[in-house]
Amino acid sequence: MRPSDTALLLIDAQERLLNVVHEGPRIVWNCRRLLDGANILSVRTAVTEQYPEKLGPTEPSLAERIAAPAHSKLAFSAGACGELFAQWRAEQVERVLLCGIETHVCVAQTAFDLLSAGYQVYVAADATGTRARIDRDVALRRMESAGVTITTTEAALFEWCERAGTPEFKQISALAKELPPGDAPIVGFHAKR
Repeated sequence: MRPSDTALLLIDAQERLLNVVHEGPRIVWNCRRLLDGANILSVRTAVTEQYPEKLGPTEPSLAERIAAPAHSKLAFSAGACGELFAQWRAEQVERVLLCGIETHVCVAQTAFDLLSAGYQVYVAADATGTRARIDRDVALRRMESAGVTITTTEAALFEWCERAGTPEFKQISALAKELPPGDAPIVGFHAKR
């Protein structure tokens, strides 16, 4: 993934949904780091909201990081937001990194539609979630077997960054050093990074 030909798609990270998924705060934390990294490195970003009239808006700390309005949808796949795929095609986007919820429904169906449209698709496994852990695990395996590349937030951030020694690397490195919600530092670990 390179910033010039990649887009980040935040899928349905709405408060009402996040309140019922496994590890909601950690998903928000990783999605936020991806959005911050995308902004630092000028990676295109977009957000979808599933039936916002009933499920509400995108979680505020994530919504404030995306300049463009959310793409509202009733279909599970963001493929229903055809204008988004067309815009990316016009901008020569070849790769799309997905994050958000739920892994086995909206994320997976979007991944399959993106693959069908000819995109290389990536999913940040630690920035997706479901109500039941088995649904997430099976969905990740199913997507991978279909050709989706499974990655992590930190791996994606450094892949976008490409090299050390730049001002952007310093900012990305700071994102990588952040502690997840509820975690205590491992003695000596962060000092060596």
